[in-house]
Amino acid sequence: MTSAAWRALAPALLVCLAAPAFFVLGWTGVGWVLIAVGVGTAALVERRMPTPVVSAGSRPSWRFGRKRIPSLTRDLGLIALGMLIVHAISLEAQLDDLAMLRFALALGGAVLVPYLLSRFAFGDRAVSFPWRARRRWNRWQWGWLVGVLVLGWLILPFYFITSGVYRNWPVVDTPELIARLFVGVGAVGIWDELFFICTVFALLRRHLPDALANVLQAIVFVSFLWELGYRAWGPVLTIPFALLQGWILLRTRSLGYVVVVHLLFDAVVFAVLVHAHNPGMLPVFLL
Repeated sequence: MTSAAWRALAPALLVCLAAPAFFVLGWTGVGWVLIAVGVGTAALVERRMPTPVVSAGSRPSWRFGRKRIPSLTRDLGLIALGMLIVHAISLEAQLDDLAMLRFALALGGAVLVPYLLSRFAFGDRAVSFPWRARRRWNRWQWGWLVGVLVLGWLILPFYFITSGVYRNWPVVDTPELIARLFVGVGAVGIWDELFFICTVFALLRRHLPDALANVLQAIVFVSFLWELGYRAWGPVLTIPFALLQGWILLRTRSLGYVVVVHLLFDAVVFAVLVHAHNPGMLPVFLL
């Protein structure tokens, strides 16, 4: 790991630790302090970093109008801003019109605001959404899609029903509520990838090795899922899932594939929630 990465580690960790403070422990004040100290430390680190010198006759490796070195302060500030926008609302799962509008505005803002600031205010395009790779899916990619469905079918009913966490989602006993749950679960799943992978992970990768950046984004990812309802021993499932999603994007360079994986997982989540609240409606699970 480079010396610059070592210097970036502590500020990045502090900012990412604000997520469990906000979403797991409910310590809003502590979360704000962690963000302030993290971003402030990043600013101090950058002030002490030497400015690269371009020798005579050489060409700069940056384009006009772009920063020569990604700004740790700005990037951590964008991550913090996104988390604060999400934290502005309760993440309790609700299906009424006002709750769904509140989710749409807050979660949409958490992706859109960092993206617009990165692209138009900072001009560095740090946040992007690489929807598709320039190659077809290979055998392991198709195989993993099947694996997600099989693993979800085997594990998720046991997790949701035996732990009782399915009660963290509202009862869905009418066609309208079931439809709303389907839309909500899918929409949040897509948002997860836009924010945690394409925003948080992408910004961290500019300063840290991929593996370390992936671990830090997983801290934020899993903390959000905890408040959303994946509690009890949920992190046993959500931690490897978050890490795998980051790794898969690095491997495939395809947001589209990562979203498909997540939506398949969420399709099983949706079916399990309907089954748990309405035993016998979907007799396809072992429990």
